[in-house]
Amino acid sequence: MEGIVKPWHGIQREEIRWNPEVDEELCIGCGMCVTGCGRMVYRFDFEKKKPVVAAPLNCMVACVTCANTCPQHAISFPSLSYVHGLMKAHKLLQKAREELNASRERYQK
Repeated sequence: MEGIVKPWHGIQREEIRWNPEVDEELCIGCGMCVTGCGRMVYRFDFEKKKPVVAAPLNCMVACVTCANTCPQHAISFPSLSYVHGLMKAHKLLQKAREELNASRERYQK
């Protein structure tokens, strides 16, 4: 899946520590994370019957869908306070407001 690694609100994705970690002891190898991730973050090791985080930079910053759907709670992420810190440090709320106002017609209902 090419072209998926792109800056997040102007921050280079390589600079952001956001990706899932799988606790292999808790994981039952159901594959929900692999088949549910549209960004191809995971691959599946069919010999071990476990998911592998193969493309961590493909993970959407602040997305935790795979962790929320994992029946064993085997997937973890950094704290959302890490993302909020990035937002504050890079003044992303101000930038989002500016973008919203500049593109009013696009986002207006």
